Amino acid sequence: MIELRHLKTLIALREHGSLVSAANDLCLTPSAISHQLKELDHWFGVEVVNRRSRPVSFSNVGQRLLKLADEILPQVQIAQSDITRIVHGQTGRITFSSECHSCFDWLMPLLNQYRQQYPDVDLDFASGFEANPHELLQTGEFDLLITADPIALKGIEYFPIFEYESRLVLSNTHPLVRAKDITVQELADETLVTYPVDKHRLDIMSRLFIPANILPKQIRTTDLTQMLIQLVASGRGIAALPDWVVNEYEQKGWVTSRRLDCVSATGLRRTLYAGYRTEEKEKDYFEGFLKQLDKFSKKRTIYYV
Repeated sequence: MIELRHLKTLIALREHGSLVSAANDLCLTPSAISHQLKELDHWFGVEVVNRRSRPVSFSNVGQRLLKLADEILPQVQIAQSDITRIVHGQTGRITFSSECHSCFDWLMPLLNQYRQQYPDVDLDFASGFEANPHELLQTGEFDLLITADPIALKGIEYFPIFEYESRLVLSNTHPLVRAKDITVQELADETLVTYPVDKHRLDIMSRLFIPANILPKQIRTTDLTQMLIQLVASGRGIAALPDWVVNEYEQKGWVTSRRLDCVSATGLRRTLYAGYRTEEKEKDYFEGFLKQLDKFSKKRTIYYV
């Protein structure tokens, strides 16, 4: 039976040209090399290597075995390397989901940095708006959830990423732009433009309208942040978005933002969290992402683009 050790020996003989040099390369004795060659000669019934020539030469059978070695040994080496990375947690898959539908401005650069350190980890995103993302995280539908609403569930931990301010977004010509104080009732007379998620998962609903037992005159939804901004800019309604999103469009002069001081003197402030299953921390590549997220979070308390 041909074994990997035989193929490695033939490669070493081709490279070094003698039994002694090949033996030194393989950390074997010349007699061990000679014994392997006798095994091959016995199995095939012909001489595989001419040990009397200088350098050693190979018969037709030996040449065919060298071709086999050139095909198989690199694949074995790749497989061994892959297995080592798997065993040591260097390769795998992380699937993300987010309740913060505009978080990609800060998340994508973070993922690009992570890929440089863990190139063998596949990063993917769950599609669409999930109705019960925390439960889906718990059951393993995805591996990491970006959320502002940590829910206590068995086996789930939450890592605080950064604090942000949810700001009121208005068209530049909206009367509330110049209002000294903005009341809940004034906001309730408007159409609220938002993402198509449950109202309890919207900052302005859960922290302003619902506690006041008031609902907006109308709620209009869109999947896209740019479409949401265009609707607000054209006077079709108002919105509430994280500060890092509003800043970009406000700097372009498309919309104007105001602090929601009817919630508190410091506005509507939330903390963004990364939720994950506790067991995932045992994987080196996942722990590596959490460490990178920790470095990112320590750079700022409130993130601005």
